Amino acid sequence: MAYLDVAGITSWHAHVYFNTNSRDVAWALREEVIARFGSIAEVGRFHERPVGPHPVWSYQIAFKRAHFADIVEWLALNRGTLDVLVHPNTDDELRDHRDHAIWLGLPHRLDLRVVGG
Repeated sequence: MAYLDVAGITSWHAHVYFNTNSRDVAWALREEVIARFGSIAEVGRFHERPVGPHPVWSYQIAFKRAHFADIVEWLALNRGTLDVLVHPNTDDELRDHRDHAIWLGLPHRLDLRVVGG
């Protein structure tokens, strides 16, 4: 097996998934993420529609490799019932979303056509 070098990871994304019923919970989590991690993470728009490969409503949290443990550990314990896709950013967007994804909660079927699949 050929092993990939983690130096190829330029950053990470966490995508918090929600729907009509969990919208307020997702918004409250987003506000807490901004309060706690706003200086080390970039929190994206609150999409109340599917965007990109994401099949449900979501927002993105973007962060550098150095902050992976701080942010992902906190999300693992505080996401409640929300599902979160965490993936690295390398030179292969399809592989990042399909093969190297980490799910907190339940996995969702992504529309991989959007990322070259």
